[in-house]
Amino acid sequence: MLKLGMWNKTHYLNKMTLGQLVVAYFQYYAIQAYLVLAAVTGYYATQNVTAWWKAAIAAGFSVFAYPLIWYLLHRYVLHSQWMYKSPLTAWVWKRIHYDHHQDPHHLEILFGALYTTLPTIVLATGPIGWAIDGLGGALTAICAGLLMTCVYEFCHCIQHLSYKPKNRYLQIIKQRHMEHHFQDEDGNFGITNFFWDRLFGTFYERGERPVKSETVFNLGYTPVQAQRFPWVAQLSGGQVHMGTPRDKRKAAANDDLNNAA
Repeated sequence: MLKLGMWNKTHYLNKMTLGQLVVAYFQYYAIQAYLVLAAVTGYYATQNVTAWWKAAIAAGFSVFAYPLIWYLLHRYVLHSQWMYKSPLTAWVWKRIHYDHHQDPHHLEILFGALYTTLPTIVLATGPIGWAIDGLGGALTAICAGLLMTCVYEFCHCIQHLSYKPKNRYLQIIKQRHMEHHFQDEDGNFGITNFFWDRLFGTFYERGERPVKSETVFNLGYTPVQAQRFPWVAQLSGGQVHMGTPRDKRKAAANDDLNNAA
């Protein structure tokens, strides 16, 4: 893939400033694709909606349903055990989440892959929008879903950035997400809010789970599992653990948790 501007080099969020993140964010091809598609779907939505209130309901559905959709996907798909057990899905799982937990601050693998995100956005928002107002409602809902994806991606970047937000709410969601990555991956699945974690019993604060999960970096894809299901390990150069050495990763994890607090 041709890399332009800041994307001629690899980016690590724990070594970037907020200004550098903003520049890199808007230069990334996936973010540009979301924004272009949002403009296109938004324009055609205005040509096809039958009533403004129907458009508002369709857009509102995407905005309010998005945290639940993300929660379910994050918990039951991205953190699933079944995806790495088949050569047909192992490579997708590796790209969309395993690599991110192996090296949480690597910006290129933090962003979702278009071949997974775009179909998900359309399928999660389009049918309900269509039921509300036909083509106009579907396009409105998809447009809102694309914009919400941009918001989620930026919030996710902020949570991994070596930066303590001034806003108290951003501080809280950053801390909960750092715990998900460096304390216990089996919880705190939300990004912009943790309502669904609270509702479904997966919310926690660091003090409630003082013992660090042994699978927080590999999501259960242990050396034993790699022997039985070798495809992710093969794609990772024969390694089960990537990223920094264990001692350096442990120190970095403690720094991230402490800085987020």
